[in-house]
Amino acid sequence: MIRLLSLFSLVLLVACNTTTPPEVKTDKQVETVAPDATQIPVVDFAGLKPIFTQKSDTTYIINFWATWCKPCVAELPYFIELQKKYEGQKYKFIFVSLDFPKQIQKKLLPFLEKNPLPGEVVVLDDSDSNTWIPAVDPEWSGAIPATMVYHGDDKIFAEKSFHDFPELSDWVETLK
Repeated sequence: MIRLLSLFSLVLLVACNTTTPPEVKTDKQVETVAPDATQIPVVDFAGLKPIFTQKSDTTYIINFWATWCKPCVAELPYFIELQKKYEGQKYKFIFVSLDFPKQIQKKLLPFLEKNPLPGEVVVLDDSDSNTWIPAVDPEWSGAIPATMVYHGDDKIFAEKSFHDFPELSDWVETLK
């Protein structure tokens, strides 16, 4: 168990640059209000699990990220563009932050004030990564960024960073 947790920690460190993330820059303004601490739920996986099982006519785009993960931050503008592409359609964006809950006030909230994200932001605080990572996707190593898109029983999952908007948009379109 300790060996698996150590491996998970090592994967996160290798997959993400731990330097201070740059601001998300986009030429399109997102019309959203940055949340305050009371609007960002901190949940364990049991509290997050229902978002993976919605049976509706909505397509869910769920991105696992953290402010300390340089590739995660670099791809956020593409999700903002994607939200604009699907504006008025039944798409829901959920950004699952793996930032440490004690860092919400000091790091996550200031980041979101400068860089509002379209959709809902949730902080996942669950140390039992050996259980929840394979529950999200059996092939997921736990590295971030990672993104899942699903509609009903159809699902796609990517454990990678997207390098531009067309790459992300084309990948999401493969679900159709």
